[in-house]
Amino acid sequence: MASKDPILPPRPTGGLGSPRPAGAPPAAKAKATSPRREQPSAPTAPGTAATIGGSLRSADRYFELKSEIHRKLIGVINLDRVSSIPKERVRSEIGRVVERLLDEERVPMTTAEQNRIVEEVLDEVLGLGPLETLLKEPSISDILVNGYDKVYIERAGKLSLTPVRFKDNSHLLHIIEKIVSQVGRRVDEANPVVDARLLDGSRVNAIISPLSLDGPALSIRRFGRHVITSDEMVTNRTIMRSMLQFLAACVQCKSTVLVSGGTGSGKTTTLNALSRFIPEEERIITIEDTAELQLQQRHVVKFETRPPNLNKQGGINQRQLVRTALRMRPDRIIVGECRGPEALDMLQAMNTGVEGSMSTVHANSPKDAFSRLQAMVLMADLDLPTRVVTNQLSSAIKLVVQVSRLSDGSRKIISIAEVLGVEDEAVKIQEIFTFERVGVDDAGKVMGRFKAVCKQPNMLTRIKQYGIPLPGDLFEEEVPVNL
Repeated sequence: MASKDPILPPRPTGGLGSPRPAGAPPAAKAKATSPRREQPSAPTAPGTAATIGGSLRSADRYFELKSEIHRKLIGVINLDRVSSIPKERVRSEIGRVVERLLDEERVPMTTAEQNRIVEEVLDEVLGLGPLETLLKEPSISDILVNGYDKVYIERAGKLSLTPVRFKDNSHLLHIIEKIVSQVGRRVDEANPVVDARLLDGSRVNAIISPLSLDGPALSIRRFGRHVITSDEMVTNRTIMRSMLQFLAACVQCKSTVLVSGGTGSGKTTTLNALSRFIPEEERIITIEDTAELQLQQRHVVKFETRPPNLNKQGGINQRQLVRTALRMRPDRIIVGECRGPEALDMLQAMNTGVEGSMSTVHANSPKDAFSRLQAMVLMADLDLPTRVVTNQLSSAIKLVVQVSRLSDGSRKIISIAEVLGVEDEAVKIQEIFTFERVGVDDAGKVMGRFKAVCKQPNMLTRIKQYGIPLPGDLFEEEVPVNL
């Protein structure tokens, strides 16, 4: 079949491009049509007003050139072959095609400028366009797109605006569609909110018009390939050693743990770290809306919810998965985050033999965590008396670990509290460890200290029953931070 554009040279069998039609004149050589200045050029961020010579000085013209090359490239390569050819060969072949197209445009530019535009067009074809540069930076934990021309990142707990931008809202929408299609989902006016994940496990949430008034919005929560260990949490002053030893003993003696905290506070990181203390011989089932947990044990079964299709059918929620997990002989169930009525099934599971289970919840304190869980249980529409729900909560959950992102961007476990029972129709808790803040230094770093506030917690009885040894001075340690 004849190609749509005769700019490609003949390709070997199995290549990406279509062969040139019979009788078509060979493409002109690059050097004859597009002289280039072999001089260095200052690098610029993708999507900015590029410092390219001649007519490419404006950002609009730069985007126009990239769009034109992208359009022509799609017209001449065989996209069906891309997935079956080694990635490096794909990049090499597409790179040659882009260089040929640049020559045809007859735009003067340096070699460095040409290389950059080749890379950006490759990112459009093989990746996620302007986002690729940010996704290659391991220190970035969040990417927040507030419309095509406002892209923020979080690095080391601090937000900052980047020079990265998309051509327009249509370009941004195209990238969002590309992301969600990879996991078999769709985003359109009938389904304007979507959760998905990237191939590296990063969590993606997108919302488009008519719900998003200023154009499509996108957030990407990234999870590094390196799973932070508990020892690294101690080194980073996220927790002190005695707190970690106590939590390890609580996990090993099958105490149910609830990790509470705000958005981006480190709940999943903490849950991953605590899960390392679960014995290898136990069977673990994880339940999540979007898979984020990175458990290191061998015997792990992972469940993930499924949204309904366009006909509002086929959806599987967390509550259904909790019920399924109970039929699969779990030693522990880990729910990535309790958000709704599945909290009731989780509590019942914890109270009927699945001890040592774990979950997370969005809340600002241990007390708030129980208030939120109570509200979630009542969402199950079973007309349960509040007293019954409160008793279930106090019976099922033994320990609350409160995590927080402080004003300097650091993340810390600021409280460990145990459940004592019910008092005045509310769950009664007792704090065991705390992070006591005392101020901020000249560099903006939060000053404070980790310390034990209860020397003889009730949890010690259960720990001793399981024969787990603890140091005698466990509750004597005090660790200053930035003091």
